[in-house]
Amino acid sequence: MSDPGEISQHPATLPGVLAQLLGRPDEDSLPALQILCEEHAWLSAPFAELQVTPLDRWQAEHTRLFVNGYPRTLCPPFESIHRHGRMEGPACDELKGLYRRAGLMPSDGLPADYLGTMLEFSAWLCAQGTDEAKETLLDLRSGHLDNWVPRFSRCVREKSQLRLYRELGEKMESWVASIP
Repeated sequence: MSDPGEISQHPATLPGVLAQLLGRPDEDSLPALQILCEEHAWLSAPFAELQVTPLDRWQAEHTRLFVNGYPRTLCPPFESIHRHGRMEGPACDELKGLYRRAGLMPSDGLPADYLGTMLEFSAWLCAQGTDEAKETLLDLRSGHLDNWVPRFSRCVREKSQLRLYRELGEKMESWVASIP
């Protein structure tokens, strides 16, 4: 997410952590995960598994689940695919409007309906701590997250071969359900 000025990510919040975990793993991911374990104990067992998992296997699992599985992507992290059966559906315009009303715009190259974008937005809203931000988070939940994230989360839990993504699916679903 970005605003006309600059907005930093809020990785210490649960939605910020979840957004990070959806990203493609690289050489820096394991050290970053180790740091996240300090504040998020639920990541300790996935971290231990990934310490003995080759990076290319982790990357292949990420790709298989979220990017380009064969014969289809198993758990696409895009609202439009789940709600409209295609990329760049009406959900994108709805979300762009929601982001604009909050004074933000998605970063270049990231679709408005990408779950990582929505989670970054949620983390930013949580960090604001205002009644308006809480109301916007509720709008995001009722208008978007509730419509597909539970199904997405179940898919990740059922299809993943790595504990990290199974835990991600579990935390994602419980976090969405806990938004007041």
